[in-house]
Amino acid sequence: MARGFNLAVIVGNVARDPEVRYTASKQAVAKFAVAVNRKWKGQNGEIHEEVDFIPVSAWGAQAENCEKYLRKGSAVLVEGRIRVSSYEKDGQKRTFTEIVSRNVQFLGSPRREEGQESYGAPSGSFRSGQVASLRESGFGGEMEGDFPMDFAEIDGTGGGEEADIPF
Repeated sequence: MARGFNLAVIVGNVARDPEVRYTASKQAVAKFAVAVNRKWKGQNGEIHEEVDFIPVSAWGAQAENCEKYLRKGSAVLVEGRIRVSSYEKDGQKRTFTEIVSRNVQFLGSPRREEGQESYGAPSGSFRSGQVASLRESGFGGEMEGDFPMDFAEIDGTGGGEEADIPF
């Protein structure tokens, strides 16, 4: 029999805040869903969009980090394995599929909201005007207000010479 291989990698936005519970042995388990969008063009040329909400579980310290830093809308990459479980409820067999994470990468930059740190934009997408340029906001160092227009100004050539790029 061939050896199996079970690897799932998804990138999307957290659909709801992670919920952490603890097992009897005091190991943390975070449960959350990741929304993954898919667009395609139909036969008649119209654009279709579909969203899958994929359940994810994270364990141990990773679960606690998810609870601390992830919020609804945060961009995230999850790497793990697919687990299919079945159980019986009210006499009917039910099946549940989820990704058991091995690695959760927080995408985007940290932001503060209501006193807590989290990663990613609240809506999961970039909005124009959301980020000010370095020239407008300055960056507080000794170069405050002297942000160069182009790289030629950095080396003092004043932009009159062409840069020698090694590729």
